[in-house]
Amino acid sequence: MAFPRLTVLDDFAQAAAHDFDAVLLVGDFNQTLPADFSAHVKRAKRLDQRVGHSALLVPSEVPGGRLICAPTGALDSDYADVRQVAEAAGVAAKIAEQAGARKPLLVVFGLPAEGPFAQAEAVAYWGACQALYQPLEAREAHGEEALEPITEMGLVASVNGDWLMAIEAGKRLARDLCGTEPERMSARNFARYLQQAFAQSPVQVTVIDDIEQLRRDYPLLMAVARSSVQVERHRPCVVRLEYKAPAAEKTLMFAGKGIVYDTGGADLKINGHMAGMSRDKGGAAGVAGFIKSVALLRPETINVVAELGLVRNSIGAEAFVADEIITGHSGVRVRIGNTDAEGRLLLADLLSHLRVSAASYANPELFSVATLTGHAALSKGPYTALIPNGPARVNDCIEPLWQAGELYGDPSEISWSRREDFQFVRARTRADDVLSSNNGPSATTKRGHQFPMAFLTIAAGLDQHGNNSQQPLPYIHVDIAGSGVEGGDWQHGKPTATPVASFAGRYLSR
Repeated sequence: MAFPRLTVLDDFAQAAAHDFDAVLLVGDFNQTLPADFSAHVKRAKRLDQRVGHSALLVPSEVPGGRLICAPTGALDSDYADVRQVAEAAGVAAKIAEQAGARKPLLVVFGLPAEGPFAQAEAVAYWGACQALYQPLEAREAHGEEALEPITEMGLVASVNGDWLMAIEAGKRLARDLCGTEPERMSARNFARYLQQAFAQSPVQVTVIDDIEQLRRDYPLLMAVARSSVQVERHRPCVVRLEYKAPAAEKTLMFAGKGIVYDTGGADLKINGHMAGMSRDKGGAAGVAGFIKSVALLRPETINVVAELGLVRNSIGAEAFVADEIITGHSGVRVRIGNTDAEGRLLLADLLSHLRVSAASYANPELFSVATLTGHAALSKGPYTALIPNGPARVNDCIEPLWQAGELYGDPSEISWSRREDFQFVRARTRADDVLSSNNGPSATTKRGHQFPMAFLTIAAGLDQHGNNSQQPLPYIHVDIAGSGVEGGDWQHGKPTATPVASFAGRYLSR
């Protein structure tokens, strides 16, 4: 997978030894300009007053003769954050590409000395890569060289270039998996793509695609898949990814939602809401992307285990329906409230498997990652929702993950699991143990992104591993329904590769 290879320079004086063909100057142009560029910018401002206010290419005596001024706006306000740097770098990179540059140099300036901009240069590089990324189907049709001609980039900063590229490799894999159309990235094709991505790496890939085994071991997942099994190319699978550290002190365990297409099932999506549902696999994609970064960086003290449920939620005569009671892997009996609340069903089985195996690993922390609810998108906007359980709060798992998102341009907001959420999914009769959902849209349901975490806790058996148990298990539910694509446009928006950067910043040393 190609993306701009990075050359890190200590200062601009070293640029003369390289063949850069443009300079991307990113920062607050109301602050003191870097000495190397001050005269160029001032001269350009005399000719065009937009310089410093809009992103513009300015002919100058810099490498390649192209100076691209990309303002971030003020970075010292109470609400400024590092995404401003990423966005400005992305705009500058696209201008450079359109101008014919093939090896630009990125210079970031005017950053506050302290606070949330400590990793701004890294975020600028990732922002440029995000802007330059083209979809997998397009690259396969037209060729990567034609669509992504910028293959090298310089960066003036004190950063670990190899670390930045390892994270970008993970983000690129996540974009490819999330954004690709439902036939090219069907469940089995998703699995094959992962086998290729992790070939000759320290990550073990296991694909479970035997239908009888899936029915036995993942019954909730197979309820969702029931109507897709009759079409061979739409059949489901579970992919298990495992990285074993040489001296493990901690284990990260992930359940990833990989609904490769979501029709809503018997509760069919209507009024145009089905378009974009090939991106309902963004959770599994983000988990796989993070593990790609793990495979490249090979941490010495952190194990990573993931189970990705890859399923097409189809409509048909075999589709599961509301009111069914299905016993999950945990032994918990689940009453189906709405078949369009399908992702939490497969996550429950995946989490149950991880729960059972957690005792075999050092200091496990569990996560579910999913494009789960419209409520998360409505209430959190472009931010990821993090919902921790009691042990995650007690063991200080949540704040460091939130802080990493702030620093690395992958922000989140914390929601809290409350007793009302557990009351919402309580069993109404002795026939079942838990209700999967109500029968209305999550976006119009009170606490619509919090109560699914309560369901997952019960349906996966994690309610037996709270603070008052003999084996407390920290667990955080990660809902990326609002953050998984740019602009919240699930049909056309470019995948953001969240939460790769957050988890990398939190758990992978620089």
